[in-house]
Amino acid sequence: MLTRVKSAVANFMGGIMAGSSGSEHSGGGCGGSDLPLRFPYGRPEFLGLSQDEVECSADHIARPILILKETRRLPWATGYAEVINAGKSTYNEDQASCEVLTVKKKAGAITSTPNRNSTKRRSSLPNGEGLQLKENSESEGVSCHYWSLFDGHAGSGAAVVASRLLQHHVTEQLQDIVEILKNSAVLPPTCLGEEPENTPANSRTLTRAASLRGGVGAPGSPSTPPTRFFTEKKIPHECLVIGALESAFKEMDLQIERERSSYNISGGCTALIVVCLLGKLYVANAGDSSSEEEVTNPKAIIIRNGEIIPMSSEFTPETERQRLQYLAFMQPHLLGNEFTHLEFPRRVQRKELGKKMLYRDFNMTGWAYKTIEDDDLKFPLIYGEGKKARVMATIGVTRGLGDHDLKVHDSNIYIKPFLSSAPEVRVYDLSKYEHGADDVLILATDGLWDVLSNEEVAEAISQFLPNCDPDDPHRYTLAAQDLVMRARGVLKDRGWRISNDRLGSGDDISVYVIPLIHGNKLS
Repeated sequence: MLTRVKSAVANFMGGIMAGSSGSEHSGGGCGGSDLPLRFPYGRPEFLGLSQDEVECSADHIARPILILKETRRLPWATGYAEVINAGKSTYNEDQASCEVLTVKKKAGAITSTPNRNSTKRRSSLPNGEGLQLKENSESEGVSCHYWSLFDGHAGSGAAVVASRLLQHHVTEQLQDIVEILKNSAVLPPTCLGEEPENTPANSRTLTRAASLRGGVGAPGSPSTPPTRFFTEKKIPHECLVIGALESAFKEMDLQIERERSSYNISGGCTALIVVCLLGKLYVANAGDSSSEEEVTNPKAIIIRNGEIIPMSSEFTPETERQRLQYLAFMQPHLLGNEFTHLEFPRRVQRKELGKKMLYRDFNMTGWAYKTIEDDDLKFPLIYGEGKKARVMATIGVTRGLGDHDLKVHDSNIYIKPFLSSAPEVRVYDLSKYEHGADDVLILATDGLWDVLSNEEVAEAISQFLPNCDPDDPHRYTLAAQDLVMRARGVLKDRGWRISNDRLGSGDDISVYVIPLIHGNKLS
């Protein structure tokens, strides 16, 4: 086991992506080379690149920065820029997509999925007229903006699939609640089909004392309604949207699992999406970079009047330690009799059997001493520290999509049970603030955050945007390009270098700069 784990650690430290990033295009994955790709590799459709341009962009030496040719391809004059890695993998394993999703009512049903051929829904594509919010003449639908970034590992297959399909799962989940969301003055019903309750919140349910007195509607009274609990939670509308996004991520992951037997869907990916719906931004993040750098930056931040507002958290083996340990404790067979769910400050040695050593279990945030037993000699479920921490000595990602075939090196132990597709969703109410032209939401893959801190990104934006014409529609694309350039740096004798001669990012870098001033119109 020790040799196996050492080999796994060595392979991963070289980059889990580098080892298999090209196999997806010549086969590989579940079933081998006979399986077709679910979708062909490409760059974001809104870039409008030809196949020749896609191939030219994959230059690991020059690393050209790609930007939007036409700003009208993205809503709100959103800026976007990207650059390929410095040779870590053959292809750019980042993916991005952006659309306007229209959730509308359908005859004979509560809601329906939008027509995929609708020019309004797919207007982010090369021949579109630009994304704009428009009234739907066919039905009273609700339109929302959708931005997404996916950071692939062990190939770009899962990232490509998610970039094409996750938005359809989001729409499908929202259509079940669209009529409830439109009626914002009334709390969502506990059971669909119930008449909405317009009574004040403090009289919505009976108190225990009132029910014991046999008041109207109380158990045992002449006008007893169907039995209900004495108290009832009041669920706000935004919680329905959060639940819809969480369900969409789950369904996307299940679809990848189902289709991997028919298609070559390589590797996995982290996912970061933003949905602007009814005046609020919903930022859903599942994953963290698998970089080896000691950074703890979020992947989405709002910069408002110079203030930094984190809109996502990192999920690492360390931050998710208790969840992972608890799962292993409840289902020890997942460890394959090769790992221990307990955490120790270092590897336990056989000579320490019978001695007392510091340890930590799933129910602990502090540390205690325990007597070392034979089972404690097994390799720890979580090994390493900071961004170098790994689950089963294999992967530094604990949330994301895909990775259904990922196993511990040279074993039959699957890692997927420990990887969650559930996103963290944060909400930002656009109506609470009057945003200026320089207030933006930054979405970026870890290629940016590995080398630039939140403060450096905010400083760069604060320096760049005020020097641009506020009416220039290209200002946010140029700002995104500036951020990518700052993170990539300049190629010198000792590699890519950024300010203060620091090492630049050799990873794929993708950046959105989304101006929030357009949110003022939604208030």
